[in-house]
Amino acid sequence: MLKQLFTSRPVSENWLILIRIFTGVIIANYGLEVINQDKMNGNVAWLTDIHMPFPLFMAYLGKIAELIGGVLLLIGLFTRLASIVLVIDMSVIIFVMGKGNIWGDEQLPFLLLLLFTNFIFCGAGKWSLDYLVFDRKNKH
Repeated sequence: MLKQLFTSRPVSENWLILIRIFTGVIIANYGLEVINQDKMNGNVAWLTDIHMPFPLFMAYLGKIAELIGGVLLLIGLFTRLASIVLVIDMSVIIFVMGKGNIWGDEQLPFLLLLLFTNFIFCGAGKWSLDYLVFDRKNKH
């Protein structure tokens, strides 16, 4: 037991499914704002106030990316591709729309960015559609 506490190896790689599912649900929930006209109007107004180019297009692009990306993370399909898109989305929120204040107002987007970066490097894990569809071991 103590040996596991002091090793750098993961105790279990299956924990990744929980992180992926919860992260997918969280970001998809933000993406669901795309179906709420009042929230979308507020997003467009805010983007207009901060002088973001094409505020209507950018608001919908971001929310659709969050919704589709979240669903893809949830089911573990195209996880790395979805994570790349979501890293870009969070980077725009933090550094373009925000002030890069990762210790303050942009803390949640930054933590999500770190989680998405983790999925780029680690993939979806064994319990995912990526594993079932793309893993060559399953084809034998």
